[in-house]
Amino acid sequence: MAKAYDAIIIGAGQSGPFLAVRLAEAGRHVALIEREHVGGTCVNNGCIPTKTMVASARAAHVARDGTRFGVATGPVRVDYGVVKARKDEIVAGSVKGLVDWMAATKGLTTILGEARFTGPHEIEVNGETLSAPQIFLNTGGRPVVPDWPGLGEVPYLTNESLMDLAVLPEHLVIVGGSYIGLEFAQMFRRFGSRVTVIEHGDRLIAREDADISEAVKGILEGEGIVLHFSARDFAVAKDGAGVALTFAAGGAAQTVTGSHLLVATGRKPTSDRLGLDAAGIAVDARGYIAVNERLETNVPGVFAMGDVNGRGAFTHTSYNDFEIVAANLLDGDDRKVSERIAAHNLYIDPPLGRVGMSESEVKAKGIKALVGVLAMSRVGRARERGETQ
Repeated sequence: MAKAYDAIIIGAGQSGPFLAVRLAEAGRHVALIEREHVGGTCVNNGCIPTKTMVASARAAHVARDGTRFGVATGPVRVDYGVVKARKDEIVAGSVKGLVDWMAATKGLTTILGEARFTGPHEIEVNGETLSAPQIFLNTGGRPVVPDWPGLGEVPYLTNESLMDLAVLPEHLVIVGGSYIGLEFAQMFRRFGSRVTVIEHGDRLIAREDADISEAVKGILEGEGIVLHFSARDFAVAKDGAGVALTFAAGGAAQTVTGSHLLVATGRKPTSDRLGLDAAGIAVDARGYIAVNERLETNVPGVFAMGDVNGRGAFTHTSYNDFEIVAANLLDGDDRKVSERIAAHNLYIDPPLGRVGMSESEVKAKGIKALVGVLAMSRVGRARERGETQ
């Protein structure tokens, strides 16, 4: 006999806990199931830990740059153990806050375990069967690990495992010149590591306009980060205590050796562990759970929120998914994903922020638009602070 709930939420990322509390406060009997990390990617190995480390890296950078402002600091040394300890403390505090909040919510039961569908409205977790007329999926994503020759025989890092690294890399080699790779590149360069970034495309962050990519390239190269583009045919081998990465670029084979290798080649949805076939839930060719404008799957009463639905890959889009679902189910609204204005950030320093379409997207759609460009070097406040990039 299945244990009955009014709602089951699988995954405690940036949508799950907030929806669970809203539903419970509305009088529903709710079960929230989490396989590993309460808080999901953002709290455990994404936004919060990385931005905490970015703050430490900026502190080191500002200290080194002090002489430009007439402030003599002497040699600047980064204690990476302290950096990591500070990050771990902030993450632990964030997780505890979520756990305590959910535990104090009447009508909400939190279950640690891996859930799989056994039918359209039944799931199994820890050997127990649970059922509910409404089930919400918030299982997020995980790093893509490519099938390069030799990768399985060498130690390598992803954005998740890098968060547990206890030593500062002497030379960090990063494959992937997009959001994850570039944040780590500048961060570890400022900590004192040599950093090399190798990108498959012909420029960084290819989804942005070309002038933005060029500006970011100049910022990173100005800090001593080495960049390679149009790389193909990757292979990996051990090189003493480190790693040798071989690739083709510019019609020639090249090899970069480093103490550590970070694979930042993208992320994929964590949908393959849910037993979706047993429920008849449809996914697209990339494994994302297919949803409509209201985040409903093809199975009535089953919803998918956050990174697993392919409708956004940021903390704020996941949280907005919760807002859409909660508003429609509890507030009598009719909110849709298509009404969301795209917005995202790249947290290098200076950070990149974008709202709405890029210039190239505007041109591709044939929309008449007025374009204005203002260099930060023309902004008085930026000049005063010495932040004109």
